[in-house]
Amino acid sequence: MEEQSSRTESRVFLVVVDESPEMPNALRYACRRAKRTGGRVAMLYVMPPPETQQWGAVAELMREEARQHAEQVIAGHADTAVSLTGQPPAIYIREGISRDELVKMLTEDHSISVLVLGSASGSEGPGPLITALTGKFGSQLRIPLTIVPGSLTVAEIDAIS
Repeated sequence: MEEQSSRTESRVFLVVVDESPEMPNALRYACRRAKRTGGRVAMLYVMPPPETQQWGAVAELMREEARQHAEQVIAGHADTAVSLTGQPPAIYIREGISRDELVKMLTEDHSISVLVLGSASGSEGPGPLITALTGKFGSQLRIPLTIVPGSLTVAEIDAIS
C-alpha cells in the first residue's frame, strides 16, 4: 500500500494553457483528478517566438511583452488551480512552437505522468496539439493523453473527474 501511495502523490497532471475556449475544461478536469488522487497540476504556456529577427532590440521588446502576457494568462488559471486543488500548480513558460516545446518538456521532465488537453468542439477539428499527438507525434508520448471535450459542462466534468 505504501508504494502505491507514493506513486499517487507524485502524479503530475500537465495542462497546456492557451486562450482557447476548451482549455478551462482541461484544467478543471486535471485539477479535480489531481485533488482526488493526491497529485499535482502543472501548467505549460508556450509563447510564439517573435516574428522579426532583424532588429535585436525590437525582438527583445516583443519577447518581453509576450512574456508579460503569458504571465497574466497563466496567473488567472493558476488561481483556478489553487481554488480547485488547494495547492499552487507548477508553472512553465517556454518560447517556441507549442507541439515541439511540449514534446521537449515531456522528454525532459519525468515527473509528469498525465497530459490533459481540451478538444475543440467546432467543425475545425480537435485542435493542433491533439491532431499532432494523436498522429505522427503520438509515438513520442511516454505518458497517457487525456482529451477532455470542450463541449462538456462544468457539471459533466465534475461527474467524470
